Amino acid sequence: MKKIGLAVVTALLLSTSSTSFAQWAVFDAANFSQNLLTAARELQQIDNQIQQLQNQATMLVNQGRNLTSLHYNALSQLLSTLATTNQLIAQAQGLTFHVAQSQATFDRLYPSSYGAGASNARMVQDAQARWQTSAQAFQTATRMQSQAAQNLLSDQGVLSGLVTQSQGAVGSLQASQATNQLLALIDRQAIQSQQLTVSQDRAIALDHARAAADEAQAEQVRKRFLGSGPRYVPQSVGFYGN
Repeated sequence: MKKIGLAVVTALLLSTSSTSFAQWAVFDAANFSQNLLTAARELQQIDNQIQQLQNQATMLVNQGRNLTSLHYNALSQLLSTLATTNQLIAQAQGLTFHVAQSQATFDRLYPSSYGAGASNARMVQDAQARWQTSAQAFQTATRMQSQAAQNLLSDQGVLSGLVTQSQGAVGSLQASQATNQLLALIDRQAIQSQQLTVSQDRAIALDHARAAADEAQAEQVRKRFLGSGPRYVPQSVGFYGN
Protein backbone atom coordinates (compact mmCIF):
# COMPACT_ATOMS: atom_id res chain seq x y z
CA MET A 1 0.00 0.00 0.00
CA LYS A 2 2.79 2.38 0.83
CA LYS A 3 4.43 1.70 -2.49
CA ILE A 4 1.15 2.29 -4.34
CA GLY A 5 0.54 5.63 -2.50
CA LEU A 6 4.06 6.77 -3.18
CA ALA A 7 3.64 6.02 -6.82
CA VAL A 8 0.40 7.97 -7.00
CA VAL A 9 1.95 10.98 -5.27
CA THR A 10 4.93 10.82 -7.55
CA ALA A 11 2.68 10.69 -10.57
CA LEU A 12 0.66 13.68 -9.40
CA LEU A 13 3.77 15.75 -8.79
CA LEU A 14 5.11 14.93 -12.20
CA SER A 15 1.78 15.79 -13.76
CA THR A 16 1.59 19.16 -11.99
CA SER A 17 5.16 20.08 -12.85
CA SER A 18 4.65 19.26 -16.50
CA THR A 19 1.43 21.32 -16.64
CA SER A 20 3.08 24.35 -15.03
CA PHE A 21 6.02 24.04 -17.34
CA ALA A 22 3.70 23.87 -20.32
CA GLN A 23 1.80 26.99 -19.22
CA TRP A 24 5.04 28.97 -18.72
CA ALA A 25 6.37 27.81 -22.02
CA VAL A 26 3.39 29.26 -24.07
CA PHE A 27 3.58 32.89 -22.58
CA ASP A 28 4.87 35.40 -25.24
CA ALA A 29 6.27 38.53 -23.56
CA ALA A 30 6.87 40.42 -26.83
CA ASN A 31 3.33 39.81 -27.96
CA PHE A 32 2.03 40.89 -24.57
CA SER A 33 4.04 44.15 -24.74
CA GLN A 34 2.80 44.83 -28.26
CA ASN A 35 -0.76 44.31 -27.14
CA LEU A 36 -0.22 46.74 -24.27
CA LEU A 37 1.19 49.37 -26.65
CA THR A 38 -1.69 48.88 -29.05
CA ALA A 39 -4.21 49.24 -26.26
CA ALA A 40 -2.43 52.38 -25.00
CA ARG A 41 -2.49 53.92 -28.48
CA GLU A 42 -6.18 53.16 -28.90
CA LEU A 43 -6.87 54.65 -25.49
CA GLN A 44 -4.93 57.79 -26.48
CA GLN A 45 -6.92 58.06 -29.73
CA ILE A 46 -10.14 57.74 -27.80
CA ASP A 47 -8.96 60.45 -25.40
CA ASN A 48 -8.06 62.72 -28.33
CA GLN A 49 -11.48 62.17 -29.90
CA ILE A 50 -13.15 63.01 -26.61
CA GLN A 51 -11.08 66.21 -26.39
CA GLN A 52 -12.03 67.15 -29.96
CA LEU A 53 -15.69 66.60 -29.20
CA GLN A 54 -15.38 68.77 -26.09
CA ASN A 55 -13.69 71.52 -28.14
CA GLN A 56 -16.39 71.33 -30.79
CA ALA A 57 -19.07 71.52 -28.10
CA THR A 58 -17.37 74.58 -26.58
CA MET A 59 -17.12 76.18 -30.04
CA LEU A 60 -20.83 75.58 -30.67
CA VAL A 61 -21.69 77.11 -27.30
CA ASN A 62 -19.57 80.19 -28.11
CA GLN A 63 -21.16 80.47 -31.55
CA GLY A 64 -24.54 80.32 -29.92
CA ARG A 65 -23.55 83.14 -27.60
CA ASN A 66 -22.15 85.20 -30.47
CA LEU A 67 -25.44 84.79 -32.33
CA THR A 68 -27.54 85.80 -29.32
CA SER A 69 -29.40 89.00 -30.13
CA LEU A 70 -29.49 91.96 -27.75
CA HIS A 71 -32.98 92.29 -26.30
CA TYR A 72 -32.53 96.02 -25.73
CA ASN A 73 -33.41 98.67 -28.27
CA ALA A 74 -33.01 102.38 -27.57
CA LEU A 75 -33.56 103.43 -31.19
CA SER A 76 -37.24 104.26 -30.72
CA GLN A 77 -36.39 106.52 -27.78
CA LEU A 78 -33.63 108.24 -29.75
CA LEU A 79 -35.96 108.82 -32.71
CA SER A 80 -38.64 110.16 -30.39
CA THR A 81 -36.19 112.62 -28.84
CA LEU A 82 -35.05 113.74 -32.27
CA ALA A 83 -38.67 114.17 -33.36
CA THR A 84 -39.27 116.71 -30.60
CA THR A 85 -36.57 119.03 -31.92
CA ASN A 86 -37.78 118.52 -35.49
CA GLN A 87 -41.26 119.48 -34.35
CA LEU A 88 -39.97 122.70 -32.81
CA ILE A 89 -38.34 123.62 -36.11
CA ALA A 90 -41.54 122.79 -38.01
CA GLN A 91 -43.55 124.97 -35.62
CA ALA A 92 -41.20 127.93 -35.98
CA GLN A 93 -43.17 131.06 -36.76
CA GLY A 94 -42.11 134.11 -38.70
CA LEU A 95 -39.45 133.43 -41.30
CA THR A 96 -39.77 129.78 -42.28
CA PHE A 97 -36.83 127.39 -42.72
CA HIS A 98 -38.01 126.58 -46.25
CA VAL A 99 -35.48 128.05 -48.67
CA ALA A 100 -37.78 129.47 -51.37
CA GLN A 101 -40.41 130.82 -48.95
CA SER A 102 -37.87 132.33 -46.58
CA GLN A 103 -36.05 134.06 -49.46
CA ALA A 104 -39.28 135.64 -50.71
CA THR A 105 -40.26 136.84 -47.23
CA PHE A 106 -36.74 138.14 -46.56
CA ASP A 107 -36.63 140.14 -49.78
CA ARG A 108 -39.97 141.74 -48.90
CA LEU A 109 -39.33 142.55 -45.23
CA TYR A 110 -35.62 143.34 -45.39
CA PRO A 111 -35.04 145.60 -48.41
CA SER A 112 -31.64 147.16 -48.87
CA SER A 113 -33.35 150.54 -49.39
CA TYR A 114 -36.79 152.12 -49.59
CA GLY A 115 -37.77 154.08 -52.66
CA ALA A 116 -39.56 157.41 -52.66
CA GLY A 117 -42.80 155.68 -53.60
CA ALA A 118 -42.91 153.56 -50.43
CA SER A 119 -45.73 154.73 -48.19
CA ASN A 120 -45.26 155.50 -44.54
CA ALA A 121 -47.86 152.89 -43.64
CA ARG A 122 -45.92 150.21 -45.51
CA MET A 123 -42.65 151.11 -43.80
CA VAL A 124 -44.29 151.03 -40.39
CA GLN A 125 -45.90 147.68 -41.20
CA ASP A 126 -42.57 146.25 -42.39
CA ALA A 127 -40.81 147.47 -39.24
CA GLN A 128 -43.40 145.77 -37.06
CA ALA A 129 -43.13 142.54 -39.09
CA ARG A 130 -39.34 142.57 -38.79
CA TRP A 131 -39.50 143.05 -35.04
CA GLN A 132 -42.04 140.23 -34.71
CA THR A 133 -39.96 137.93 -36.93
CA SER A 134 -36.82 138.56 -34.88
CA ALA A 135 -38.69 137.98 -31.62
CA GLN A 136 -40.11 134.71 -32.95
CA ALA A 137 -36.68 133.56 -34.14
CA PHE A 138 -35.19 134.17 -30.69
CA GLN A 139 -38.17 132.39 -29.15
CA THR A 140 -37.54 129.36 -31.35
CA ALA A 141 -33.86 129.32 -30.41
CA THR A 142 -34.76 129.55 -26.72
CA ARG A 143 -37.21 126.66 -27.02
CA MET A 144 -34.59 124.62 -28.85
CA GLN A 145 -32.12 125.26 -26.02
CA SER A 146 -34.67 124.20 -23.42
CA GLN A 147 -35.52 121.04 -25.34
CA ALA A 148 -31.82 120.22 -25.75
CA ALA A 149 -31.37 120.47 -21.98
CA GLN A 150 -34.28 118.07 -21.43
CA ASN A 151 -32.90 115.68 -24.03
CA LEU A 152 -29.59 115.54 -22.20
CA LEU A 153 -31.35 114.20 -19.12
CA SER A 154 -33.02 111.55 -21.25
CA ASP A 155 -29.73 110.70 -22.95
CA GLN A 156 -28.11 109.97 -19.60
CA GLY A 157 -30.57 107.14 -19.01
CA VAL A 158 -30.07 105.77 -22.53
CA LEU A 159 -26.30 105.94 -22.18
CA SER A 160 -26.35 104.16 -18.84
CA GLY A 161 -28.55 101.38 -20.22
CA LEU A 162 -26.42 100.88 -23.31
CA VAL A 163 -23.17 100.74 -21.33
CA THR A 164 -24.71 98.16 -19.01
CA GLN A 165 -25.85 96.08 -21.96
CA SER A 166 -22.44 96.36 -23.63
CA GLN A 167 -20.55 95.30 -20.51
CA GLY A 168 -22.92 92.38 -19.94
CA ALA A 169 -22.90 91.18 -23.57
CA VAL A 170 -22.56 87.40 -23.82
CA GLY A 171 -21.36 87.40 -27.42
CA SER A 172 -20.02 89.50 -30.26
CA LEU A 173 -23.48 90.14 -31.73
CA GLN A 174 -24.81 91.67 -28.52
CA ALA A 175 -21.64 93.75 -28.11
CA SER A 176 -21.89 94.93 -31.72
CA GLN A 177 -25.57 95.84 -31.38
CA ALA A 178 -24.92 97.76 -28.16
CA THR A 179 -22.06 99.62 -29.86
CA ASN A 180 -24.25 100.51 -32.84
CA GLN A 181 -26.87 101.98 -30.53
CA LEU A 182 -24.20 103.99 -28.73
CA LEU A 183 -23.11 105.39 -32.09
CA ALA A 184 -26.75 106.20 -32.87
CA LEU A 185 -26.94 108.17 -29.62
CA ILE A 186 -23.84 110.15 -30.59
CA ASP A 187 -25.28 110.86 -34.06
CA ARG A 188 -28.59 111.98 -32.56
CA GLN A 189 -26.78 114.40 -30.26
CA ALA A 190 -24.74 115.72 -33.19
CA ILE A 191 -27.93 116.34 -35.20
CA GLN A 192 -29.51 118.12 -32.24
CA SER A 193 -26.40 120.27 -31.86
CA GLN A 194 -26.63 121.25 -35.53
CA GLN A 195 -30.31 122.10 -35.16
CA LEU A 196 -29.58 124.25 -32.14
CA THR A 197 -26.77 126.04 -33.96
CA VAL A 198 -29.00 126.68 -36.98
CA SER A 199 -31.78 128.17 -34.86
CA GLN A 200 -29.36 130.40 -32.93
CA ASP A 201 -27.53 131.61 -36.04
CA ARG A 202 -30.88 132.25 -37.72
CA ALA A 203 -32.06 134.45 -34.86
CA ILE A 204 -28.79 136.43 -34.85
CA ALA A 205 -28.84 136.85 -38.64
CA LEU A 206 -32.43 138.08 -38.64
CA ASP A 207 -31.68 140.57 -35.89
CA HIS A 208 -28.75 141.96 -37.87
CA ALA A 209 -30.91 142.12 -40.99
CA ARG A 210 -33.61 143.93 -39.02
CA ALA A 211 -31.11 146.55 -37.88
CA ALA A 212 -29.92 147.08 -41.46
CA ALA A 213 -33.49 147.38 -42.79
CA ASP A 214 -34.39 149.82 -40.03
CA GLU A 215 -31.41 151.97 -41.06
CA ALA A 216 -32.66 151.99 -44.66
CA GLN A 217 -36.11 152.98 -43.46
CA ALA A 218 -34.72 155.69 -41.21
CA GLU A 219 -32.76 157.10 -44.13
CA GLN A 220 -35.94 157.41 -46.21
CA VAL A 221 -37.77 159.04 -43.31
CA ARG A 222 -34.99 161.62 -42.92
CA LYS A 223 -35.13 162.42 -46.61
CA ARG A 224 -38.86 163.00 -46.43
CA PHE A 225 -38.53 165.13 -43.35
CA LEU A 226 -35.88 167.33 -44.89
CA GLY A 227 -37.64 167.47 -48.24
CA SER A 228 -36.29 169.00 -51.46
CA GLY A 229 -37.11 172.70 -50.70
CA PRO A 230 -34.90 175.31 -49.01
CA ARG A 231 -33.72 174.36 -45.60
CA TYR A 232 -34.83 176.25 -42.57
CA VAL A 233 -32.50 179.11 -41.67
CA PRO A 234 -32.78 180.40 -38.10
CA GLN A 235 -33.31 184.17 -37.71
CA SER A 236 -33.34 186.52 -34.73
CA VAL A 237 -36.76 187.47 -33.46
CA GLY A 238 -37.46 190.75 -31.69
CA PHE A 239 -39.85 191.02 -28.81
CA TYR A 240 -41.59 194.13 -27.55
CA GLY A 241 -40.34 196.19 -30.45
CA ASN A 242 -36.66 195.50 -29.74
